[in-house]
Amino acid sequence: MSSLSDAYRNAPLLSHHIIPLDFESVKHVPESHSWQNFDSSLSTRDQPPESLPIIDLADPNALNLVGQVCEAWGMFQVTNHGISSVLLTDVEYETKRFFSLPSKEKMKALRSPGGASGYGVARITPFFNKFMWHEGFTIVESPVHHAREVWPHGYQRFCEVMEEYQKKMKELTERLLVLILKFLGLPGVLLDLEWLRHPTSHDPCRPDSCTALQLNYYPSCPDPTRAMGLAPHTDSLLLTVIHQVRGTHGGLEILKDGVGWVRIVPMEGALVVNVGDMLHIMSNGMFPSVLHRVVVDKTSHRMSLAYFYGPPVDHRLSPFTASGAPVRFRPVTVGKYIEMKAKSLEDALSQVRVR
Repeated sequence: MSSLSDAYRNAPLLSHHIIPLDFESVKHVPESHSWQNFDSSLSTRDQPPESLPIIDLADPNALNLVGQVCEAWGMFQVTNHGISSVLLTDVEYETKRFFSLPSKEKMKALRSPGGASGYGVARITPFFNKFMWHEGFTIVESPVHHAREVWPHGYQRFCEVMEEYQKKMKELTERLLVLILKFLGLPGVLLDLEWLRHPTSHDPCRPDSCTALQLNYYPSCPDPTRAMGLAPHTDSLLLTVIHQVRGTHGGLEILKDGVGWVRIVPMEGALVVNVGDMLHIMSNGMFPSVLHRVVVDKTSHRMSLAYFYGPPVDHRLSPFTASGAPVRFRPVTVGKYIEMKAKSLEDALSQVRVR
């Protein structure tokens, strides 16, 4: 197993768990997408929204701030992140260009049952008895194949922008991960992580990190009290960086201990970062892999881009403990964990937890 696509190939989906609803053609929430208990047990409309902690990466104390917020929240926002406003504008434009296409055109980029890339619904869909008010386009490595199917003569700009965005996101995420490992008191661990130690190396023998870019679209919904944009879940890899497209409605929520579901207010120009399962494992449970979801709106749509970053698929993942604390998780390869998550979702963490 050498790629993210290989890991997902071992957990193929059925076709009806791939094809999105043609949201433009429906006037009411169909039964297939109706979450009956949403307004009684899941609604957060009466709760005030909350702002995530904001960290300026130019702050001399950024190392401690990042580590502390990972431990307390599992999610935070960053400014001075190095992603130019020009690139963000370009990636927003290309994302809108794709999701503005008619359904039959987007279907030309449909993800295969055993594939990781392409157009379709969220991969967590099979674990819920209702479908989500969402459609997405997943990019693993290059989007050329699927983009060429959609725009036979106009795909190059889309690919160039998405590839440049992934490059900059990778640089940012590796920068954050180095800070996190240093906060944990594990700078020496960097010497063992060949894929992180030389992030700009072009050595073909060097194992590459496991990454993916997910473009998300949440259309306006006739009855948002009965629909779910993205069901509650945690992310599988180390870190996720989310850009919420400007001018669209915010709907990201996290489950906060002692409070319940809290809607997050995005800050203009900031990026949202959240801890994933693999960083939860690497930190020996110190950093929570935050449960999050997306709700929808009646009049406004929402778009976002989520960049997922993890170790190479063949990397053996295990907890690092600087204080001699009991190890809480068994070692597991990245590819095996992705396969476990694709087959059992939230049970995956319990399967590697030391009993």
